[in-house]
Amino acid sequence: MNIPFLGNWRKKRGLAFGVAVFSDGESDPEGIAELLSECELLRSQAHQAGVELDDSTASLEALDQLVPRWRDDEESLPWLGNDAGLYLGTVIVRTVPGAAWEIWPNGQPVVRLTSGREIDVVTVGHAWASSGVPELSQLYAEVAEG
Repeated sequence: MNIPFLGNWRKKRGLAFGVAVFSDGESDPEGIAELLSECELLRSQAHQAGVELDDSTASLEALDQLVPRWRDDEESLPWLGNDAGLYLGTVIVRTVPGAAWEIWPNGQPVVRLTSGREIDVVTVGHAWASSGVPELSQLYAEVAEG
């Protein structure tokens, strides 16, 4: 649904979109990883463009090559940004030794590397969805190098 005045209203008020994960105090790293890896909107858009998201670094490169038609849709852009960040985090957690999801006290999911560095992948995903920078594959390469 494209309602022109609504997009302008949101811009003026600086409303943020994001992802928050809260638990009842019991930690289930596998369950959290599974939940965060769903990325339903991104997977659907990629599938329509002929890109298979198989949690590989090659799929990040393929996403970077997609024509960003979603930038014209202010309704789906924030959600796609969330999904892009969560997908990047999923690939990092599954392929970089020692990387793991961590949930900040405010519910923000981040990826923690063995070095202690934390990557706010949702913010990265929003930047990628809205401008294409940084490229997901580029950020992955930086993280994988150490």
